[in-house]
Amino acid sequence: MTAHPRGEAPDPAAEDHEAGEDAGPRAADTPGVPDEGAAGGAEVPDDGAEGTEGAEGPQEADQAPGVSDVPALSEAEAELAAQRELRERIEQRKAEKEGPIAAGTKLSGPAADLLAAVRAVESGEKPGTAFFDSPASAPAPRRAAPAAPAVPARSPGPAGQPVSRTASPEAAASVAAVLAEGGAPEALARPAAATLGEGAARVLREDPWQLLSVPGVQPEQADGFARALLGAECGPDDERRTAALVGWLLERAALRGHTALDADEVRTALAGFAVADPGAAVQHAVAEGVVLVFQDGVDAMAPEATEEAGETSEDGTEGEQEPVRVLLGLDRYALAEESLADGLARLVNSCEKGADWSEAAAAAPSPSAGELIRAAAASGLVAHSGGEAARAEPAALIAAAHGLGLRAVGATHSEDGRRRLAAAAGDQRSAVTLSALLSGEAGPGRDADGAFALDVLVVLDAPQLDVETAAMLVESLADGTRLVLSGDPGVLGSAGAGRVFADVIAARACPHVVSRTPDPGPVGELVSGISVGELTQVEAPGKEVVIVPVRDAGEAVHRTVQLVADSVPRAIGVPSSDTQVITVGHGGPAGTTALNAALKQRLNPGPGRFGGFDPGDRVVHVPAPGRAAPGTVVSADAEGLHLDCSGTPVVVRPDRVEGSVRHGWAVSAHQAAGMRWPAAVVVLPGDAAHLLSRPWVYTAFSRGEQHLSVVHGVDQALPRAVAEVPAQERTTRLRPLLEALPAPDAS
Repeated sequence: MTAHPRGEAPDPAAEDHEAGEDAGPRAADTPGVPDEGAAGGAEVPDDGAEGTEGAEGPQEADQAPGVSDVPALSEAEAELAAQRELRERIEQRKAEKEGPIAAGTKLSGPAADLLAAVRAVESGEKPGTAFFDSPASAPAPRRAAPAAPAVPARSPGPAGQPVSRTASPEAAASVAAVLAEGGAPEALARPAAATLGEGAARVLREDPWQLLSVPGVQPEQADGFARALLGAECGPDDERRTAALVGWLLERAALRGHTALDADEVRTALAGFAVADPGAAVQHAVAEGVVLVFQDGVDAMAPEATEEAGETSEDGTEGEQEPVRVLLGLDRYALAEESLADGLARLVNSCEKGADWSEAAAAAPSPSAGELIRAAAASGLVAHSGGEAARAEPAALIAAAHGLGLRAVGATHSEDGRRRLAAAAGDQRSAVTLSALLSGEAGPGRDADGAFALDVLVVLDAPQLDVETAAMLVESLADGTRLVLSGDPGVLGSAGAGRVFADVIAARACPHVVSRTPDPGPVGELVSGISVGELTQVEAPGKEVVIVPVRDAGEAVHRTVQLVADSVPRAIGVPSSDTQVITVGHGGPAGTTALNAALKQRLNPGPGRFGGFDPGDRVVHVPAPGRAAPGTVVSADAEGLHLDCSGTPVVVRPDRVEGSVRHGWAVSAHQAAGMRWPAAVVVLPGDAAHLLSRPWVYTAFSRGEQHLSVVHGVDQALPRAVAEVPAQERTTRLRPLLEALPAPDAS
């Protein structure tokens, strides 16, 4: 049943109070063949298409004129530099364990044995259990202590600018010449040179399908480019083509949150791209090191499973073997998941009892807070789940740790979350953003070994933690550090690949404290029902929840503008600047682009003289995928576009404006995750009904602290999505890796 709260707006204008922008869930199916068939159709990446979840950077604004590059490193650049160094350490450690696997060369040693085992299993020559007897499948020894990460350098330059690999003008010019020969647009020259390096022109001549590694390029466009360069040599089963397609499919899957894909899915997708022998194509990609191969389900290693797989019938013939699920993954995600599993096990096994937490637990402000404190006292890794009100419990844990003389801090996904945590803990120094912690911009700093100078780290908004960030974070924790992962399991998952929080809980790798503190008020009651698949009617005597029915997208935009500009400020007392619109996609007649244009015209009209922006424009800055910072345009000059992001000055270089700044009166639900506003307007246009899911609705509806308006044009699709469309499954390896780890007592 559609929720129709009894509170009503005082007039029709008040019904416009809710509109929203959210990139809908990414398509779960493996990408099919795009319509474009020529290389000339390739374009510079653009995330404006409806149906994304905000993981990609905005591409809306025009470049500000007359702005030159700023060479100084920013805080975000320092952060990403530190992350690269940490990732290199992870890869170096894995290389020391298993030996290098260089793309373009045949595998040897354990990797070759593993490939041979996979081929034997897939061909039916050997039972699935033979895969586990391969030496390559033996677990690597766990390390006793973390590698010491490098201390990131701090730069006085403008904050908020990400590192982008740049190529020399000569390399870009050489690539442009090759692209012109192949009929590809010149606009791809710089991104291709940045992606493929200084030798990009030579690489593209030798293997034109490497163009697929440039974001935004589709297989048909790469095929057209290859035909123009290779002529008769070009064919659908060219090993260069099939290997590039396998890598492209895995990269596309990562954008949907997967760290691995079932080999059958990859073969099916390859068949859709006219590959005659998908199985051989997958084997070649594995042999060339383009992807790694894994067995899903470590439980099959158990003796009883082995016996069942090799069971023979009375006449002596082998029984039917259980199917073996083979996964393919990119090395970057495989390394991250294995490093993360190692690191989490290290924290669990190195935990010592230390101080007496009993008095702190007894004095906790709530039973759930006391339970969390006791769990953290006894374990080096704890999961904690709950809604917005439950954030007071990690704050109580941090305060308790401080009372015991321990070094403790909480890390949040956004600056807004940091302020709310600091207010709950009563100490500004107790809260940092996760990005600032990793970069060294804020937080306790690092000790002589390069680890964070911490005894307790609480990570809030844990569902937004992707596997690579989580691996780098855990690598930075010293033995004996207590890690608490806290978050709301009902919200949308991370913009990056992986599902760290859900996998840790599902693997039962640590104590899991479920908060019993409910979110208050009508909005809290509404979202609590949504979390369990029920869209219920709620009492809203103070118009805390208002439903605004609309017939079409045009009316949805009109009502949204009326709500933000007039009805909510007048009837609820929340100004337009504190009201956030959330909708289901960037594109479409009621997506963020259309809504932002209408809201700008009403709230801050202007010519957009700074690359499409004017002073006073509300924007969202996306310095890196998965990170969105609301802000306001201040000015623009030769350095770039000047923003005020929650009191922090940010300068965005002109070459980054188009890719990282978007008008922000309306945002996607993924961009809104981890943040709250006094009032939220969620827009549900009729053409977005198929994009709705329970996590999307839960995330969008829970962003308003005092008031929620729903511009409702999807009829029964809303209750159906809440009841029948749960979170999209993500294929990951972290859960089985954690389940395979020995228990602390047995280590």
